[in-house]
Amino acid sequence: MTEALAGAGLAGPAGGADPDERRAGTGTARFLLGKLGGAVASLFLVVTLGFVLFRTIPGDPVATLTRDRPTKPEQLAQLRERLGVDKPVIQQFLDYLGGLFRGDLGSSYAYNRPVADLIAERFWPTLLLVGTATVLAVAIGMWLGVRAAWRRDSLFDRTQTGIALTLWSVPQFWLGLLLLIATHGLFPSGGMRSPNAGTGFLGQTLDVAYHLVLPCLTLLAVLYAQYMLVMRSSLLGEMDAEYLTTARAKGLRDDLVRRHHAVPNALLPTVTLVFLQFGMVVSGTVTVETVFSWPGLGLLTYQALNVPDLPLLQGVFVVLAGSVIVMNLIAELLYRVLDPRVRAQ
Repeated sequence: MTEALAGAGLAGPAGGADPDERRAGTGTARFLLGKLGGAVASLFLVVTLGFVLFRTIPGDPVATLTRDRPTKPEQLAQLRERLGVDKPVIQQFLDYLGGLFRGDLGSSYAYNRPVADLIAERFWPTLLLVGTATVLAVAIGMWLGVRAAWRRDSLFDRTQTGIALTLWSVPQFWLGLLLLIATHGLFPSGGMRSPNAGTGFLGQTLDVAYHLVLPCLTLLAVLYAQYMLVMRSSLLGEMDAEYLTTARAKGLRDDLVRRHHAVPNALLPTVTLVFLQFGMVVSGTVTVETVFSWPGLGLLTYQALNVPDLPLLQGVFVVLAGSVIVMNLIAELLYRVLDPRVRAQ
């Protein structure tokens, strides 16, 4: 019987495994390894590029640290030796790579503290700012994008598209300065907490939220425009699809056709963009945090540039660039999960 089935091409392969399933599993493993390998290679290139770029910044950290202080040449030589800037560049790079493999980002010149501790302290304010702005931008941008596309060429569509294009083109630091002028002291102009904030959890939370308004609004105004335009464009591409015509022919209401058929298929590019942009937003908060003196990684980067504090700059650069690489990797993996056409390749 088995031979008859095999002759008819109906028997499965030895071991009961489907060749298509084996090929799919091999393809998935190859895809994951390829993406992980690409991420590691990108991170290494970023580390190398950052090391080279920061060595070209004008200024001498030793001269900056000893400014307005009478310092003897012997003391300057000892300070250069302690900071490690007296070594050849190649040796500095090898020492830096060795420290990264051990999880050591070095010690800050200006703060005289481990770089990892400084980054850990400033990471959470940046995450709070970026996370809040991103969540609001995604919700508002997708909601406006869906309605603008569904009312194509209406006054609402033209108005919202014009506003989004304008805000997308506005420099963030300039928009932040405009908001500071427009609010005229209505909200705090800098910092994350007030000196006289309450000691209770509720009082501190409200105080941080009060300080968060302007920097979050600055990021939100630019971010939501991207999601709105992408969602609108993606949904417009689905408007004339045959499956929507079929759904309408079945007598479904227009809002059901939009909510249950059109929007889920148009979500894929927007969901992918969320992860792609999140890492870039984290690395792009330097100007916003500097304008509002928000104590995050962006302001820390600006302060390190003034020295220049090379270990601190390199550590922040690795963290920010690593966030972009990790989010890109998540976006590519998510794209494969959400889109069956990608899995079939």
